[in-house]
Amino acid sequence: MDPEVLLRKMFDRAVEVADPMRSIADYLPEKPSGRVVILGAGKASARMAEAVEAVWGPCEGLVITRYGYGRLCQGVEIVEASHPIPDVSGMRATKRMLELADSLTEDDFALILISGGASSLLVAPAGGITLTEKQELSTALLASGAPIHELNVVRRAISRIKGGRLAARIYPARTLCLAISDVAGDNPLFIGSGPTVAGPSGALDASEILRRLKISIPASIRAALDAPNDAPHVNDPRLSRAETIVYAAPSQSLSAAAKLAQDQKVEVRLIGDAVEGEARDIAKAHAQAAIRLQRDLSGPCVLMSGGELTVTRTGDGSGGPNAEYALALALALQGAPGIYGIACDTDGVDGAEEVAGAMVTPESLRGLRNLAEEALLQNDAHGFWGRAGGQIVTGPTLTNVNDFRAIFVEPLA
Repeated sequence: MDPEVLLRKMFDRAVEVADPMRSIADYLPEKPSGRVVILGAGKASARMAEAVEAVWGPCEGLVITRYGYGRLCQGVEIVEASHPIPDVSGMRATKRMLELADSLTEDDFALILISGGASSLLVAPAGGITLTEKQELSTALLASGAPIHELNVVRRAISRIKGGRLAARIYPARTLCLAISDVAGDNPLFIGSGPTVAGPSGALDASEILRRLKISIPASIRAALDAPNDAPHVNDPRLSRAETIVYAAPSQSLSAAAKLAQDQKVEVRLIGDAVEGEARDIAKAHAQAAIRLQRDLSGPCVLMSGGELTVTRTGDGSGGPNAEYALALALALQGAPGIYGIACDTDGVDGAEEVAGAMVTPESLRGLRNLAEEALLQNDAHGFWGRAGGQIVTGPTLTNVNDFRAIFVEPLA
């Protein structure tokens, strides 16, 4: 199979396996009698609600998803809002979600559907923090290059819904949260900032993270960090009737993509399913590994990795970690023959652009090396791939199981 075709088919397979329609029914109980309310947020949440109603029929509820990721549900209301920078639509919908949570009684049941993107879509700032202040902080955090778990520590510390607070509001009703993981290690505390999961208070950690990243904050955020902690703790009775299940994870998608390659008689070597770090640095390391591997191969091989890379923005271009990884990979490979690569976000959105990622070939930089170097300097990977060719645009995938990266290596002639 042509290397580019194989790599694209592997990515498509990874996305297909993560479709919420495929397995959510296996984790649903019989629909409880009495009042049942579905609440959710994330890029996959509308599709998840659609999948639930395919089993349970029309349900009461409210789900917040990214613009363009909505689905037509039978009873659940779908609200679209901004990601990764929150907006007023997300804030208003979150207010209504909390009102629904407060209306539940001991005899009721809440099904919570959470996927990647929920941290930005659930907008309920603590104290006197305004939406504008929340937006400015989100922009600074995303530009800092900090790993996602650090961003979520800060988000939980200044929220009225994250870090178990949603489940605490729902109590004494019974809660089941079904989550699709987009984080390394699949820790539910970091999926959508854990609205049904308790963890450390995070206030001191959040302050240290902001100090280390040199992000200045207004008085309202400082006051929220200094206020007494209202988040439920691990043994909090308000979480005694809440259960959280991670039912889909990046490792499942990587395994399915690997099998597709193996069925084509291509060897697969997994670098890791939880790789984190600066996109350009990881790309350079992966390029070196591919070049070393090529010397000893007797047949084709694919190096695969998942996880979530980051970009420390120093330029004013347009790009996300996958496109920047692909650009840095191409520069590090220097047109090495027989080595191809793909880097895409399974949600179809790399950074804030409607581009999933990019494909790297030995010809990617032909006549464009100077342009590529300048694009990397300006964090303008999307701009480069849009001009050079190689962009991968999927449209809304309705799921989110993190980044997908694969490098195809042919043996030397």
